[in-house]
Amino acid sequence: MELLQIEYFLALSRELHFWNTAEKLFITQSALSRQIKALEEELGVQLFERSKRSVKLTPAGAFLAGQWTRMLEEVERIHRQARSIHEGAQGFLRIGYPGSTTYAFLPELIAHLAREAPAVKIELVEPTDISFEQLLLNYQMDIAFRRDPAENAALRSEPLYDEPFALIIPEGHRLTQENFSSLQQVSDEPFILPGLHHKTFYVASLRRLFDSYGISPDVRIESDFGGMVLSLVARGLGVSVMPASYARSAPPGVRFIELPHKTRLYAAWRKDDHNPVLTRVLEAVRTIAAQFGTR
Repeated sequence: MELLQIEYFLALSRELHFWNTAEKLFITQSALSRQIKALEEELGVQLFERSKRSVKLTPAGAFLAGQWTRMLEEVERIHRQARSIHEGAQGFLRIGYPGSTTYAFLPELIAHLAREAPAVKIELVEPTDISFEQLLLNYQMDIAFRRDPAENAALRSEPLYDEPFALIIPEGHRLTQENFSSLQQVSDEPFILPGLHHKTFYVASLRRLFDSYGISPDVRIESDFGGMVLSLVARGLGVSVMPASYARSAPPGVRFIELPHKTRLYAAWRKDDHNPVLTRVLEAVRTIAAQFGTR
């Protein structure tokens, strides 16, 4: 039994007229008759009662017409789902991200995917920078946004956009964007920063920034979590330097002073990953990244 024979049978069951059905199927009437006869012989069931004036379904034929109609609808649904998966419009993806993307880039990306690929399920993971590559290599994450380019040869990374660093100070601090001239102006104040001993590209960027001002920050509190750093600055426990995008959702009590130094956001993923969902998400990533900073 072939699917084509079932489709011919269902077409005839609706028309109940061999000539009309054959014309709609773009086959000859004799070819349609042969297909129906072969189907009846294979099943050992008479499907139609034929006379010179009429064609009607037998009880067995009516039963099969109902069952096969539902079956073909399910087959079509399965085919649509397979096409959707092939096109990357359906599936599952784990995304890793740094805290600085949670206030602008990442929400824009997720909103874009919700509109353009609503059947794609997303899991968001916020690890520390040093664990990103291992999570990708262990298939615990499928794409990561990070401040460092990928180092492992099995990974691919792509720069997305640059954004300024900013000095973050308590709201009542003496400095403003207008009277700020150098980080030397806060060189004697306590800093809240990620551990500057870490070997990530992002931390290296921070070290270069401080070196350009000829200062060694007095780090009193170490934290890799931007939300915590902002809260501590708001309480007057120190100052910090972070990507300026944190300003989009900063708590009350902090002020951002933009610096003439930039940090870069990268996307990283496995080179051998040909998941259509990943391809679809990367297209969206590039579209949204074009709206932020410079590449």
